[in-house]
Amino acid sequence: MALDLYQRLGLKRGATEAEIKKAYRSLAKQLHPDRNKDNPNAAKRFGEVTQAYDLLSDKDKRARYDRGEIDEEGNPKMPFGGGFGGYSPGAGGPQPGAGPGFESFNFGGAEGADLGDLFEGLFGGASAGRQRGGGFGGFRQRARVPQKGADVAYRLKIPFEDAVALKPQRITLADGKTIDLKLPPGLEDGTRIRLSGRGEEGPDGRGDAIVTIEIAPHRHFTREGSNIRLELPVTLKEAVLGAKVKVPTPEGPVMLSIPKGTSSGTVLRLKGRGFTAKDGKRGDQLVAVEIGIPSDDPELQRFAEAWSGGGNPRASLGV
Repeated sequence: MALDLYQRLGLKRGATEAEIKKAYRSLAKQLHPDRNKDNPNAAKRFGEVTQAYDLLSDKDKRARYDRGEIDEEGNPKMPFGGGFGGYSPGAGGPQPGAGPGFESFNFGGAEGADLGDLFEGLFGGASAGRQRGGGFGGFRQRARVPQKGADVAYRLKIPFEDAVALKPQRITLADGKTIDLKLPPGLEDGTRIRLSGRGEEGPDGRGDAIVTIEIAPHRHFTREGSNIRLELPVTLKEAVLGAKVKVPTPEGPVMLSIPKGTSSGTVLRLKGRGFTAKDGKRGDQLVAVEIGIPSDDPELQRFAEAWSGGGNPRASLGV
């Protein structure tokens, strides 16, 4: 039998979010195609555990899966567990997934029983059904529609700078093929990118690959919508007299003018250095100036002791 989503991760139902995340990270590290180039089974398992994590890490989908509303591929299940009252040809006894109050029946023990024949006997014969072109008499005439293969889910963590610049990301799929994934405008943490025909093979063609993007945090930059923010330390001299200083951006350092008399907390702006929105427009980089005061500079201490200027910067607060 195929493993359910919890079994794929080696967990029991009721596992916590932290347990699910920990199990996925451990398995993904072991099974990643880059580490198992000569083991196609590992690549297949990598796709399975990634898809399991993709569904179970989504609270809504996990709840629907636990209630039996969707299957391991995330597709809706048929009413009553996929058949008429949970019926499965040739199976005896109640079937898992049968609706409340329903049981499965063997219909006299005949394997592969034709439900069309059953309904014809109950509701007026085959000819009537064929004449009407539908109803129960036409039941066995309807062929099952060929299905595409299953979608395969992936999670891809990318550097903050690459997300800002929309730099293509190289990714190895479960079939062992490596592609350069283009990042779309409007990229956010959790954005899903669908790759048509990159999933599993099926009777009606291949399914899709669905890549969920995770943007890694940065030690200097933070995101504010399409803008990014940087706290920039400057010296007292640079703030008082003004200066040109080198400032890091996700795409390399640039020179920024610090106006004369700049106070701590002043926010300067570098145009077009932020994230790209869905409409193609780029946000800005906001630079918040922070004046660094050395604690052990004797010259600065003597200057401050002799200086009587500055007024009362708290006057606006009424104190």
